[in-house]
Amino acid sequence: MDQAVLDVVAWVRADQGRMLTVRSRGRDLLYLPGGKREPGEDDWTALSREVREELGVELEPGSFRELGVVHAPAHDQPAFASVRMACFTADYDGEFAATGEVDEFLYVGRAERDLLAPASQAALDLAGRSGLVP
Repeated sequence: MDQAVLDVVAWVRADQGRMLTVRSRGRDLLYLPGGKREPGEDDWTALSREVREELGVELEPGSFRELGVVHAPAHDQPAFASVRMACFTADYDGEFAATGEVDEFLYVGRAERDLLAPASQAALDLAGRSGLVP
């Protein structure tokens, strides 16, 4: 039996050549802010909700744009063989605070690639191709 693909949305936020990541409670690797869509949610609604829940900031709708889609092996998700992650950029209002299931947030560069889950590594590469992370 083929395992399902985990379909998620993620926020790619770069600052000074480093990409924002989060560590969820109980996870060993870093992920991008974001997550699964709830029934009926479009990408913008899901991403805005997830970022608000994880980091306590509001994304600005007028700045929302798709960066690309990455595919990678699923990490720490036994029911899924792979991840399809739609990556978006957006400006934000507010100050970051680790909330909900997020224990910490930090910016990482290419030198910290091994700290990232596979889909987040692919997103780091995408951010590099897009000129966000050198």
